[in-house]
Amino acid sequence: MRISLREKTLSYIVLTAFAAIALVPLLGVILQAVTPSGSGSGFVIPDSVALQNFAEAWERGHFSRYMLSSILVTVAVVVLSTVLSVLAGFAFARLKFFGSKVIFFVLLAGLLLPAEAFIIPLYFNLRSAHVTDSYWALILPQTAQSLAFGIFWMRNQFLSFPGEVIEAARIDGATDLRTLWQVVVPPSAPSIMTMCLLVTMWTWNEFLMPLVMVTRDELRTAPLGLAFFQGQHLTDYSLLAAAGIIVALPIVVLYFFLQRQFISGMLNGISSR
Repeated sequence: MRISLREKTLSYIVLTAFAAIALVPLLGVILQAVTPSGSGSGFVIPDSVALQNFAEAWERGHFSRYMLSSILVTVAVVVLSTVLSVLAGFAFARLKFFGSKVIFFVLLAGLLLPAEAFIIPLYFNLRSAHVTDSYWALILPQTAQSLAFGIFWMRNQFLSFPGEVIEAARIDGATDLRTLWQVVVPPSAPSIMTMCLLVTMWTWNEFLMPLVMVTRDELRTAPLGLAFFQGQHLTDYSLLAAAGIIVALPIVVLYFFLQRQFISGMLNGISSR
């Protein structure tokens, strides 16, 4: 189907408008971050570029400690979520066992529950298990939160995988576990990469769980550290903008390098059956 020049022009206008809506606030934050401290706020081009704002925000906000905590928690959550989601997704998609459909729909209920609904009972449960105020109090709940989406995502991916290939591997004597890791997982890499990127973004940006579960300063993650930094520098907009960019930059860089795999997984990784 050919698209007329009028339709193409209208599409470009609409896309340009939405791109401007997304980019203009970001540009304002970047300009504010390089504006000399104490110059006020507003969408203006600064007379001089103050890159020292980033170094000052990094030092004052102790972001080296917070970023290390965020990296540790995020990597642990992504690894655990990926391994468990791949295993469970394959089981629900290709293995027949009693109650599989019921268990799957119970797991999907996790997508419907916001963290605010269970954060208080979860805190008391973890406190009774002597897990609070540790990295495990951040890793385990966020892994459980990610599993509902991860299992749903990988199940649909494995349902769309050619069944003839799996049967051929089984005829050749491959076990289910070997079939999964050597036959099914490699072609599913774009979908797995997309899931990992989404879980990374959600875990990195998580604020409520670290706020409730940890009190020690060395365990705080970057978004939580940014909130405390904001409270200490409420009127220093340049430092706040610089700190915000510092916290957001790792996810932006990660997406920049993995955008092709992410888009490929979004377009081709999920299909319905």
